[in-house]
Amino acid sequence: MHVGYARVSTLEQDLSAHREALERLGVEGKNIYFDHGLTGTTRARPGLREALAATRDGDTLVVTKLDRLARSLLDARDIADELTIKGVALSLGDSVYGPNDAVGRLLFNVLGMVAEFEADLIRLRTREGMAIARSKGKLKGKKPKLSPSQRKHLLTLHTAGEHTQAELAELFNVSRTTIYRELRRTTTTS
Repeated sequence: MHVGYARVSTLEQDLSAHREALERLGVEGKNIYFDHGLTGTTRARPGLREALAATRDGDTLVVTKLDRLARSLLDARDIADELTIKGVALSLGDSVYGPNDAVGRLLFNVLGMVAEFEADLIRLRTREGMAIARSKGKLKGKKPKLSPSQRKHLLTLHTAGEHTQAELAELFNVSRTTIYRELRRTTTTS
């Protein structure tokens, strides 16, 4: 039996092309598992877990490309080893990965390194973009939950000592964590 797995990183991406490609590779629609909005660097993916659980000795796990399965060489190897132990073949597009074939292992490792390199480039570009936005004042982080006047009022009430932090949180309609953070911020800046 062929079991298919596909993944897209963002919720905006469409899985149709992946589904069609897996069906062209011989996977029945009912045997295709997906992860939508999860990166390949995250190993805890429900669709991947279900796909791996659905495979049995003699089956083939089919992915269109290795980077859909994993974005790090270590994860790719771990998944391939898990499949090998179960007696499950791994098909990457049109070719089947052979763990006992020296050339197959070499190509698998090269593809895994390329997938990891691509993930590193994506992270680098994201950090660079955020740094540029921050330098232009376009990326400032989350807006504070309390306005400056509310912060002043919170500090006044807290120094009076008549309310617990839980009561202050309820009074300002925020979480206790927000109260702790605001009080810590005012005591470190004072």
